[in-house]
Amino acid sequence: MLGLSKATEFNRRIPKAKFYENINITPSLKRLFVDHVKTIYWRNKIASTTTNLSAGKYVTEIEVLEVNLNSPQVDIDLLNCIDSVIPYHILYILEYNGKYQVWIGYKETTYIEKKKSKVDRYYHTNWLEETELIVKLEGLSLDDVYENLVRQIAGDKLQSDNSIESLKQSVERDKEIETLQKQINILQGKIRKEKQLNKQMEINTELKKLRSALEKL
Repeated sequence: MLGLSKATEFNRRIPKAKFYENINITPSLKRLFVDHVKTIYWRNKIASTTTNLSAGKYVTEIEVLEVNLNSPQVDIDLLNCIDSVIPYHILYILEYNGKYQVWIGYKETTYIEKKKSKVDRYYHTNWLEETELIVKLEGLSLDDVYENLVRQIAGDKLQSDNSIESLKQSVERDKEIETLQKQINILQGKIRKEKQLNKQMEINTELKKLRSALEKL
């Protein structure tokens, strides 16, 4: 699966209860696991011991987890919970009714010496056939591979004409674009409802400013 080498295969089932028995989670989060998740498998371990890649400064392993779902809707809280329990970077394969999505979180290390990190946001593919599940391990270190996986899966969202833009900068730019687009959508809704011409013109001026800022990103 994913076109990864045999040496990375792990293929162990992880009981769902492992993710909520030993940590303090809310009843609603536990219900997400019970109602939305069928099974979880640890499919692959991408590490210096299973590939010809060197360990990174921030990324020492990338675990590939297959999560079989009971519905096509994915709750981010569920993925955040799994990420909080596993102290490595995770590549998710979400399966529903024979179709697959690949998800990955932009996981920012907060304390290098303690290997503590948090997921800033997730990126994912569309629903795919199993034969379309291919990812490329590009780079010499696991840091490089992880960054390229995030960019592969995010697609156009993290593309840039700036060749020296870091992954963090790309993600921050994507967040700015998302914020501006939300503001534009709100103003577009207001201008449709506004009856007074002078108010429409004021809103339209603000819209132009936001669109100009969006184009620059």
